[in-house]
Amino acid sequence: MDKVFLKRSSRVSAGHLWIFSNELSTSPKKFDPGSLVQVYDNQDRFIGIGYINPQSLISVRLLTRAKKSIDADFFRNRIIDAVNYRKAFFHDSDALRIIYSEGDFVPGLIVDKYGDCLVVQFLTLGIEKMGDMILNVLDDVLSPAVIVLRNDSQSRILEGLPLEKRIVKGSFEEFPVIHEGEIAFEIDPMTGQKTGFFLDQRENRIALSEYIKGGRGLDLFCYSGAWGLHLANKGATVTGVDDSWIAIEKAKKNAELNSFGNKCSFIKDDVFNFLKREEASGNLYDFVVLDPPAFVKSKVKIKEALRGYRELNSMAMKIVREGGILATSSCSYHIEKTVFIEMLRDSAKDAKRIPRLLEYRSQGRDHPVLLTVPETGYLKCAFLKL
Repeated sequence: MDKVFLKRSSRVSAGHLWIFSNELSTSPKKFDPGSLVQVYDNQDRFIGIGYINPQSLISVRLLTRAKKSIDADFFRNRIIDAVNYRKAFFHDSDALRIIYSEGDFVPGLIVDKYGDCLVVQFLTLGIEKMGDMILNVLDDVLSPAVIVLRNDSQSRILEGLPLEKRIVKGSFEEFPVIHEGEIAFEIDPMTGQKTGFFLDQRENRIALSEYIKGGRGLDLFCYSGAWGLHLANKGATVTGVDDSWIAIEKAKKNAELNSFGNKCSFIKDDVFNFLKREEASGNLYDFVVLDPPAFVKSKVKIKEALRGYRELNSMAMKIVREGGILATSSCSYHIEKTVFIEMLRDSAKDAKRIPRLLEYRSQGRDHPVLLTVPETGYLKCAFLKL
């Protein structure tokens, strides 16, 4: 196994798992892309083993800080550890993120479980090269009926990898139906966003529903209708808005699955345009949920993204009645918590509202955050009483 050396002390010495190209003493271009390397500091002290990709800005991602073989047993132990970690929090759940990349010390690997189906993503070249071995271990440890490989994340392009989707085990006679609290959802692992569902907001959706006792509200960027269905279950009447026909059809199907057809309606529309019309018409709601996609993919776009978030939240605040609730989120890692809260203050100022912060929340516990890898914590979610 080849060795790489750091120029100087870096974040990896303090527990981070990433090493950038400018932190290496030699160019990563001399190494075989995706190959395993031993990492040493500039004092020739062993740091760990990872995989290297000269095409990526993140040249090395660490898999272990011990001198051990990166083989089937290594991944078996990582997967079993991840499953056992989740058993402490999720006793009867039929839908979980089983492997959360760096959060489970397997950078580049995502595994979601929907009933008897696993949806797997290889996000990096190093993991892709070990993909067959990983799939075999997942099959052996978890024994799913279906395994879907969803290698269509745009992050693969940065790794020099092609995009693809395919079933590598089993087949679908019908799509899996999962349960989140009292609500059922049909999951399409082949065409849905991400791996078919947004598991990271599960605990937030359930928490918000505890504040709702009837009323009329909006689920904006509704996707498959998850937020709205939880609130309809509390007696509310909910309108979901999304600019995707596919999302609207999924949401309608999930409403029917839960017999909420009389409580939920769905509109295909641009959310910004929809909010402008609602504000102009003077419509007020008891609650509004804002769960937009990531507006920013890099630091250079932060200011532009914040303008969008500010406008969106300001318009939403204007149409929430006095005493109503706004549940608002950002899944953009580059928007830090303090910046997110400051943006909400600015939005409130624009809307001439003075909200109270009921709760500040983050991603579900099946998306564990490493304190030494702040990039693992990306989701911000605030419940505001207006």
